[in-house]
Order: sequence, then C-alpha cells, then structure tokens
Amino acid sequence: VLAHSQYQKSKRISIFLSMQDEIETEEIIKDIFQQGKTCFIPRYQFQSNHMDMVKLASPDEISSLPKTSWNIHQPGEGDVREEALSTGGLDLIFMPGLGFDKHGNRLGRGRGYYDTYLQRCLQLPGPKPYTVALAFKEQLCHQIPVGEHDVRVDEVLCEDSSAP
Repeated sequence: VLAHSQYQKSKRISIFLSMQDEIETEEIIKDIFQQGKTCFIPRYQFQSNHMDMVKLASPDEISSLPKTSWNIHQPGEGDVREEALSTGGLDLIFMPGLGFDKHGNRLGRGRGYYDTYLQRCLQLPGPKPYTVALAFKEQLCHQIPVGEHDVRVDEVLCEDSSAP
C-alpha cells in the first residue's frame, strides 16, 4: 500500500478504522501522518446510510474516540470536524468490504454507506477520488452480486497481489 503510486501522489486520504475481520489499517494511518498527508476517517450515521469523512488530528487520538455499536472508534455526532467534501474533496479512499471480484465489484455490510458517499463525490467538480479496497485473498470471489446503486472500486489490493 505504502509503495502504491496512487498513495504516493495523494495528499487527502480517507481510510477506515479496521474491524476485527478486516485488513489492519493502523500502520497505514501512521504513515499518512508521517508523510504529511491529511487523514480522514468515516463517521457513520446509524439511523440512515449517510456517512461523512471527517479529519483525524493524529493517530494517537483514535483510542480516545467513542466506540459505535459496531465497536469501531469514531468521532461523536457533536464533535465538529472538517468534512472532506466541504474542504476540497479526497484524492484516495481506502475501502473495506466483505467480498470483491476482479471487476471491482464490492460486497459491503449492506447499508450502502460507501456507495452513497461515492455518489456524493461524483457530484463535486474536479477529479473523482481513486478507490482502493483492502482485502484478504480469501475475500476474492469469482462474482459479486451488484445492484443499481453499487459503485465499483478502482482497484482491489490483496496481501500478496492486486486485482484490477
């Protein structure tokens, strides 16, 4: 991930805080700060499929953020933070998922947070963020079922190779 050309040239990066069954993102987050890039993390609204990408001040603050019902740290609703789309958008979005195929189709957790967020990105002027899914090779499937609102990822990165 750290040697990836898209990562190298990106200044504004969104990355998820990993759950137990996802690729661990802590080292990537630390590197984002070491490289002087700006880091944004998801803040989900559980009563809807709305998600914002809000600025993280440092990797150290993660452990002090409240936990959601999914046991993920995220800033609370009343915690006012810079939102990526309102301050210049994103260059790169790292995405989680349960399954992926070679066409860039992604199976999420069913709420549509990332699909809805990517639609919002597409409505802004300027280039669309490059999207990279982080996956274990066991998550690569022959075919993922898709619906009309599903947005493909640009690339699926695996621990031993990458798939388009």
